[in-house]
Amino acid sequence: MSFEDLSIGMSCQIVKSFSQDDVKAFADLSMDNNPIHLDKEFANNSIFKQNIVHGFLVGSLFSAIIGTKMPGEGSIYLSQNMVFRKPVYWNQLVRAVVKVEVLYPEKQRVLLSTNCYDSDNNVLIEGTALVKVV
Repeated sequence: MSFEDLSIGMSCQIVKSFSQDDVKAFADLSMDNNPIHLDKEFANNSIFKQNIVHGFLVGSLFSAIIGTKMPGEGSIYLSQNMVFRKPVYWNQLVRAVVKVEVLYPEKQRVLLSTNCYDSDNNVLIEGTALVKVV
């Protein structure tokens, strides 16, 4: 999609859950082997009472949308911020939504809101991304 195809308020979303195998694969790749993500006994004794998914694994849904859907191929991430509001648990359905907030035509950049929600529409992650559209 070209910069000219974007408009304020335009949005795109994807829905996904993360399995124990997904979390293990991400832990291996990222080298984040925190037992809160991987060890059931450890997690059961934590404040969460069960295993949680890495926040950056959940946040990678934003990259999937930005790099493949909106704006799409060739997009260049310039920045991303995320505030983790609620934990995401293994196999929990997550809806990631990216929405156009501000267009900067002089530099072909777009400011996007990047939020994740659970099935009850509670905010799990909220943030913004700045992207160059090429």
